Amino acid sequence: MLFRPELHGTQGAVSSTHWLASAAGHAMFDRGGNAFDAAVAAAFVIQVVEPHLNGPAGDVPIMVHDGATGEVTVVCGQGPMPEAATVDAVRALGLDAIPGSGLVAACVPGAFGAWMRVLRDHGRLRVADVLEPAIGYAEHGYPLLPRAALMIEALAPLFRDHWTASGAAYLQDGKVPKAGSRMRNPDLARTYRRLVAEAEAAGSGREAQADGAVKAFYEGFVAEAIDAFVTTTEVIDSTGVPHKGLLTGADLARWRPGVERAATLDYRGMLVHKPGPWSQGPVFLQQLSLLAGYDLGAMGFGSADHLHTVIESAKLAFADREAWYGDPEHADVPLAALLDPAYADARRALIGPEASAVLRPGSPDGLEPWIPPVLDATDGPVEPEWRAELHNGIPTVVRKTAGKGDTTCVSATDKDGNMVVATPSGGWLKSSPVVPGLGFPLGTRGQMAWLAEGHINQLAPGKRPRTTLSPTIVRTDDGRPHLAFGTPGGDQQDQWTLNFFVNHVDFGMSPQEAVEAATFHTEHVPTSFHPRQARPLGVVVEEGGFPEATLAELGRRGHEIRTAPALSLGKVCATGPDGDGGVLAAASPRGGQAYGVVR
Repeated sequence: MLFRPELHGTQGAVSSTHWLASAAGHAMFDRGGNAFDAAVAAAFVIQVVEPHLNGPAGDVPIMVHDGATGEVTVVCGQGPMPEAATVDAVRALGLDAIPGSGLVAACVPGAFGAWMRVLRDHGRLRVADVLEPAIGYAEHGYPLLPRAALMIEALAPLFRDHWTASGAAYLQDGKVPKAGSRMRNPDLARTYRRLVAEAEAAGSGREAQADGAVKAFYEGFVAEAIDAFVTTTEVIDSTGVPHKGLLTGADLARWRPGVERAATLDYRGMLVHKPGPWSQGPVFLQQLSLLAGYDLGAMGFGSADHLHTVIESAKLAFADREAWYGDPEHADVPLAALLDPAYADARRALIGPEASAVLRPGSPDGLEPWIPPVLDATDGPVEPEWRAELHNGIPTVVRKTAGKGDTTCVSATDKDGNMVVATPSGGWLKSSPVVPGLGFPLGTRGQMAWLAEGHINQLAPGKRPRTTLSPTIVRTDDGRPHLAFGTPGGDQQDQWTLNFFVNHVDFGMSPQEAVEAATFHTEHVPTSFHPRQARPLGVVVEEGGFPEATLAELGRRGHEIRTAPALSLGKVCATGPDGDGGVLAAASPRGGQAYGVVR
């Protein structure tokens, strides 16, 4: 029995991690917009209503399927590190790793420019149209999510005493707002309104207006405010010591979002498309390449063989992520070799009947893998609570929630075969202070880069740190659009969405059934967020989701099982054609806030 129905429509579908965002996207169809307009509008609303998980100065990979051309491309909204961001510059601050909060880890904000690129190149509506819902919620208010309220509560002393612009934006008369109370962000509303005004002053057409908004953000008043704040203000971060940032207005001015080809793999007659190795996206493809050698369907969903095979495949693929993934514009990433079927065949031979506790990256093209040693920084401060929270770079309140990490997701499909999916993140409340006058903080994606000299993901000026963000587009082997999906979840994104996809393809579940099925993940590989942590034999399963006999057998094979609350791992959102001339939307019931809407 499903918790939610799979939704079918004839014009357009939107699925996202917040009901108000999905509704805003749906409204764009009523204005004559397409899937791209719907996704852009939904994404800007998510910046307002999920501020603990993302913001305008965050990061986003956006995957696009153009129904007219059949092409799948990736709009890269992962901004690079500043020109001043060198290993020596960070070490000169007395640091042996990039902090998970504050200003040192700030990259060029990528989200705003990337969404404007999608609107400019693929949309039908104008900047004012897609920003109107977000402006309305920022100006007139929205119900504060429980987890957002929890984060504000945990960080309230920090907001009062140190990050005062954050306090002005998110404390109400100095007090912590209650979950469900109406939250407003007038500074953010004014920022959006000024961007709309600058866009309209640039011309009457959609393209000119999108370009005008981008110029105002990256060369105009937004860049000026960021430059003035970051270059003159010392901000306390996870180290407990105030530091200035490295980001400048010049860094913003020289960057624009790029459009790239997707990494692609054929799996059981499906063409699976992911962002490149500046994301963790290809790890999804590597897992599929390994699993292609097994008959998962014959194992049966939820069996010990099913879970063991997926877990051990994930360990090998994610080990390669640690050794070989980075910005391909700044490092030689052997992606073709990593996705070669012969490489997968050789790696598959490493999967045995017992759980492996050894991190085993491979040697694509005969290259020697190297993963820097992980610093032992797992304990961190205990008091005050806000220091303990800042010590962990994930966007969640680690002391009071079960989640390992979170972000957001937007997916949209229309009747013309256009599909778009993105996982916006970064620039969350816990990352760094709100920039005075703008209403949003900067991101801390730089924490994912290594200070280890010679590593493929080593920090360098103008280089993108490898991110965890990883949406997916799938087509049939004859090129027809099939599904666009993603999930929040940090390092777990490409495990939870992999389970969703395997449920659909190998176990024959409908998209909504696949979304709702019990899920699991391994904690084998060090996390991408500060502090980098790992449980080499650890496996997390949703409570009550799998037979006790399965869990007992996994334990016998050496897996260390830990249970998470039922329906707590991920929030997969998916849209696509429904095979009957219409469209469908599926949304996870996990967290009670992801919703699909169809027209």
